[in-house]
Amino acid sequence: MRRLIGGRKLSLVVGCLLFVAGCQVGQEIATDQTATAQSGTTEKALMHAFAYTAIEEATEEDFEAFKNATGDMVGKIPGLRKVWVGKLRLPLTQGTSERTHGVAMEFDDEAALAVYADHPAHDAWIEVYDRVRVLGTTTFDILGE
Repeated sequence: MRRLIGGRKLSLVVGCLLFVAGCQVGQEIATDQTATAQSGTTEKALMHAFAYTAIEEATEEDFEAFKNATGDMVGKIPGLRKVWVGKLRLPLTQGTSERTHGVAMEFDDEAALAVYADHPAHDAWIEVYDRVRVLGTTTFDILGE
């Protein structure tokens, strides 16, 4: 009986030590990730961004469908990492047009952007995009260094 109780205590001590060690490793990983994020390093990727003019008749449901369709491309299009969709903080004037909304997409590289342009998921997305925008966009790409 004494051995059983001693074995349980030993198991409890070992379990506690493993738990504390795991917590320490987790804190070190989190600290390393925070330090990397705060180090000012730039991302070696491609940022594809565009601003557009919203159609006045577009409904909240149209914008929600567009937001969902944009997000759904991540995982379907190889090399598309992340997307951002929303209103511009300040309108952007392009010629006689005022752009009010924008999208930014993070890609692995230029090759991934080329895949996106010809991908069937992009074709389906354009149909949803056309329900919220006036034709024409202001587009630019940033190559990460």
